[in-house]
Amino acid sequence: MRILIKDGRVIDPENGMDTVNDVYIVAGKIVAVGDGPDSFQANHVINARGLVVCPGLVDLSVRLREPGLQYKATLESEMKAAAAGGVTSLACPPDTDPPLDEPGLVEMLKDRARSLNQAHVYPIGALTQGLKGEQLTEMAELHDAGCVAFSQSDKLLLGSRVMMQAMQYASTFNFRVWLRPEDDGIADSGVAHDGEVATRLGLPAVPVCAETIALSKIILIAKGTGAKVHLCRISSAEGVAMVREARQQGLPITCDVAVNHIHLSEMDISFFDSNCHLIPPLRGISDRDALRSGLADGTIDAVCSDHAPVDEDAKLVPFGESEAGATSIELLLSLVLKWAEEKNIPLAVAVAKVTSEPAKILGIEAGDLSVGAGADLCIFDPEQHWRVEASTLRSQGKNTPFLGMELQGKVKYTLANGIIVYED
Repeated sequence: MRILIKDGRVIDPENGMDTVNDVYIVAGKIVAVGDGPDSFQANHVINARGLVVCPGLVDLSVRLREPGLQYKATLESEMKAAAAGGVTSLACPPDTDPPLDEPGLVEMLKDRARSLNQAHVYPIGALTQGLKGEQLTEMAELHDAGCVAFSQSDKLLLGSRVMMQAMQYASTFNFRVWLRPEDDGIADSGVAHDGEVATRLGLPAVPVCAETIALSKIILIAKGTGAKVHLCRISSAEGVAMVREARQQGLPITCDVAVNHIHLSEMDISFFDSNCHLIPPLRGISDRDALRSGLADGTIDAVCSDHAPVDEDAKLVPFGESEAGATSIELLLSLVLKWAEEKNIPLAVAVAKVTSEPAKILGIEAGDLSVGAGADLCIFDPEQHWRVEASTLRSQGKNTPFLGMELQGKVKYTLANGIIVYED
């Protein structure tokens, strides 16, 4: 298949490109950007005039709900949602049922995803057996099966000794450990930020120190072991400051933020909206603003959707009893563009936060439009407005705090391996 994408604004942050150009694709690879190869004849032409052509989005946290949780979503539904969101590479956390702690489960997931021929799926292996926080998994075997990093997802590690052993093991093989900083003993059964809203609504709270105490431990152990650590879904102003300081010391630490947290705060749960029940909880307005600024100044490397489809019944209960999570993958691009516009961030910088930067964290060949690279692209209209409606979301989960809201920036085409997997 030979595809010509014509007259689009080509934005490739990794290669410093932001110009109107043509992109030429042959047999699933990018063969030229700008002037085409001699005697090139396209089977298909995409007129991208007025559109932005960029690398396919790379999402660091997408729960596909397989294996074992198909009542919440299926691989087919969430891969369609990824395509509609312009996402061509995604990391899948290990908290499936059973968890991704065996090579066979990892291989099965990759084979299932490969058979759908849409987004590339990169499993994150379980750090401990069964995610129970006690015994380490065989990380080397899981890596050989296709895991690109290792995590506890939202499960706790039972003691600092286990965390140290995990980082020592990972450091030996140059594996990256992904951790969400939260002290479970302090967070306990909290469901909302420890602030005025939780107090007024009578909701059990999660104080910021649950994050900062855990961060201190992670940073100190990482410093002692030399392990590469990725911090998942930072949520507080104090957390951002701690990450900034650790990076200034030269520690090999990266960091991401969930896209919901750069727009929402504790004020959004005021009417017990269970779609705003998230992990970590939405924090104060000052925390949200610090996350937005930390993303702008590079302290936070990337934005992820933290996509977590939940079945409807699990949200139609009181806030404190509802299941945490939001469907976000189809909103990722638009919400990042919204942040960029509000913070006066150049479009190329915003695109990097969901393409080249997360690709570096994953250590994969993605997130750029280099000649010879796989033809994974997102083509979007930066001016088109669209309304978030449950009936039009491809994800099986319809649980998002942005239902009914009008957003700007609409994916028009998604190409994976040179195949058009989504067209609006």
